[in-house]
Formats: sequence, C-alpha cells, structure tokens
Amino acid sequence: MTALRNEVSAEGTAREFAARYGYSATGVWSAPGRVNLIGEHTDYNEGFVLPFAINRRTYAAVALRKDGICRVSSSFTDESVQVRFDGISRDSVAGWSAYPLGVAWALGAKSGFDIYIDSDVPVGAGLSSSAAIECAVSVALNELWSTGFDRRELARIGQRAENEIVGAPTGIMDQSASLLGELDHAVFLDCRTLETQAEALGFAAAELELVIIDTKVEHRHADGGYKSRREACERGAASLGVSSLRDLGVDDLPRAAEVLDELTYRRVKHVITENQRVLETVKTLREQ
Repeated sequence: MTALRNEVSAEGTAREFAARYGYSATGVWSAPGRVNLIGEHTDYNEGFVLPFAINRRTYAAVALRKDGICRVSSSFTDESVQVRFDGISRDSVAGWSAYPLGVAWALGAKSGFDIYIDSDVPVGAGLSSSAAIECAVSVALNELWSTGFDRRELARIGQRAENEIVGAPTGIMDQSASLLGELDHAVFLDCRTLETQAEALGFAAAELELVIIDTKVEHRHADGGYKSRREACERGAASLGVSSLRDLGVDDLPRAAEVLDELTYRRVKHVITENQRVLETVKTLREQ
C-alpha cells in the first residue's frame, strides 16, 4: 500500500486532544479497518459475508461536556465542527463529521462532548475508514453514557448512523468486522439474522501474511456505483417477488434471466452466486 502513518497511537491522539481543546480527554478508544475476504455486495441483500479486521486503526479521544455542545476535530483537516447534541440531523451535519456525530445521534445523544480523531486507516481505499470512525466513537460514547449496548448492537447503531445521517445506503458488514474481529480470524456474518462466528484463518500457524494492495481506486458509499448497484438489487428482488435477494438460489436464475433486464440480471446473479461462494469458503476453512 501507500505509506501509512504508523506513528498513530492512543497516546498521540490524547496529546492532540489536549492541544486542540486545552484539557485532557477522559480516555481514548479505537477500532480497526477491515478487508472483505469474500462476500461482495451481499450484506445489504441480507446475505453472507466473510470479512476480517486489519492492523490499521482509528483512535478517538473523548470527553463529555455539560453544556450540550458537541465538538469534533481530527487529524484529517484543520476544520472543527460544532453542533448541539439535540440538533444533530442529516441537515445539520455533513462531510467527515457526519460519521461521529451520526453515531451520537443513533445512540440517543445524552450530552455534549469533545472528540478528536486520528487514524492510519487509509481514506477511500475500501478499508472501511468511515466504519472505523463510527465504531471507535460508538464504543467510547457507549461506555461514557453507560448505554449498555453490546458490540453487535453497536454495529447496527453504526449502520443506522451511516444510513440516516450520512446518507450512505450501507449494510452492516463493515461495522461488524471492525467490532467483532479477532486476531487471525475472519468474521462469518449472516446479514439477515446478524449471527456471527469467528472462523480461524490459520495464517499464523502457516507463517503466512495476507497483503493488502492499494489499487488507487477511490471508494465511496454515499453516491456513485455503490448506490446504483444497491438500487439494481432492490429492483431485482421486487421484480422477482421477494423482499431480499437472500430468498433466491441458483435455481431461480433461469427465471431471473427471463424477467430482468441484462444489467439487473448481472447484479442479481452475482449476489446469488456470491452467497454460495461464501458458504463454500467457510466450509473449506472448517475442514482444514
């Protein structure tokens, strides 16, 4: 990949918080980025995915405030965004700040806060830098506000923040991988039931490493190809009389080819066959 900022740390994030706000953070929380081993475009179709967390993290230094003001700043920009906790909405926030502020909204914001964010998860590289922000902030505020959500619930909160405040029609894979990932394991996730299972990859025992290569293709969820692809999947499901493509199998492909236009059929076929590939991959891992 391109050079990454390996000096990012909890200690450094705490120092920058103090420099920005003039006092010390209550604590620093973090969450990793993720890579998807297999299961592309299946999560928002209630299918199966097999992602894993990576060794690049986002750190959030956080302290609560008593005046109802929410301030967020980061190493990405000199911009500092300020809004009242009871005024967070899709209309009042935008850009990178919508991710941490959206999480606060989805958690049911209970007070103001100051947050400083630093990260070595590359932005726009398909490594879920946005989900890493959401997850670091959700873990922090969940603890500070004593809201008592477990990590699976926090994944749903992150997804809701991204869907309703950021305006990105994402599934739940990214947040689940970030919050539930374990060393040398993938997260096998059923995106319909949200049941998860840690699947051993065996890289360490085999003295192997998985290398991630930056293709330089920028990745965004809120617009572009991702959005149009999701819309095509939704059209395909509706045309085939099901609520989700999860309800279809390979035996349904001949009917799909007759009913759907060429582009929509290709999208539907990918999801149906990709679900099968995920299940076969998990079966192979378990048999090793």
